[in-house]
Amino acid sequence: MRMLINVPETVVADALRGMAAAHPDLIVDVENRVIVRRDAPVAGKVALVSGGGSGHEPLHGGFVGPGMLSAACPGEVFTSPVPDQMARAAAAVDSGAGVLFIVKNYTGDVLNFDMAAELAEDEGIQIAKVLVNDDVAVTDSLYTAGRRGTGATLFVEKIAGAAAEEGQPLERVQALARQVNESSRSFGVALSACTTPSKGSPTFDLPAGELELGVGIHGEPGRERRPMMTSGEIADFAVQAILDDITPRNPVVVLVNGMGATPLLELYGFNAEVQRVLAQRGVVVAHTLVGNYVTSLDMAGASVTLCEVDEERLRLWNAPVKTAGLRWGV
Repeated sequence: MRMLINVPETVVADALRGMAAAHPDLIVDVENRVIVRRDAPVAGKVALVSGGGSGHEPLHGGFVGPGMLSAACPGEVFTSPVPDQMARAAAAVDSGAGVLFIVKNYTGDVLNFDMAAELAEDEGIQIAKVLVNDDVAVTDSLYTAGRRGTGATLFVEKIAGAAAEEGQPLERVQALARQVNESSRSFGVALSACTTPSKGSPTFDLPAGELELGVGIHGEPGRERRPMMTSGEIADFAVQAILDDITPRNPVVVLVNGMGATPLLELYGFNAEVQRVLAQRGVVVAHTLVGNYVTSLDMAGASVTLCEVDEERLRLWNAPVKTAGLRWGV
């Protein structure tokens, strides 16, 4: 096993210690596994809390800061955080204006966030929730009932985060988050399996010369396996799978996301093919983001997310953001 780690048991704690050293604008509680923006709670501001298994960085801890999340709760690798983490995070960031839980649709996340909401409400904190379920590849998977939550999580956190930063009330922030999720679709492709520190070997078998179309961010099976395809062929398949499910009538924001081990040289080339397909289908692109944002450890591959935006959602997308993983306008 060739990994830049000490021992598998301390991978998450070691990463959190390193994050704290690199980002003094964050409060990183290594023992309790909570990452909070240092100025929280912000008076009169709705707080946003998300979380999930580690291994998807910069999601979610890398999106804590002005314009996005108020706090994030990292679980063990590919394992949901526990309810006490989310309840502790909610208490740390609540200003009295309420807290929005942003939950990816994985069974453990859903159950634990539901329990955390009950704990927080028992302490007098007003909680609202939004479920992200944007993956069109499959209906059910090893980890979830219904569609998986993947790349649209970034759009939900950014747009809802900007609305909260403006001082919009909890009901409106939640409604916007739901609109973003409903207007977003994703599709992922794996060129290799990922390796978890605890296992030390690939999490699934993907023979040389084959790829997995519609893979999940934990390596869950997709629609089918095929012999290796060109970048253009993959873009044709992925974008068409999304457009078979949603027909944008407004411009879209595009996320071409790396799974962790795909270099930017390949991602930008893949983006060129994605843009070609969108242009051929008459889809207007308002903004494009290319890079590793919702990853799966060292998996090679990419995902495409389209988020249809109206004037308000595009304005909020373009609003300033200052986090470890996403930053502009400041």
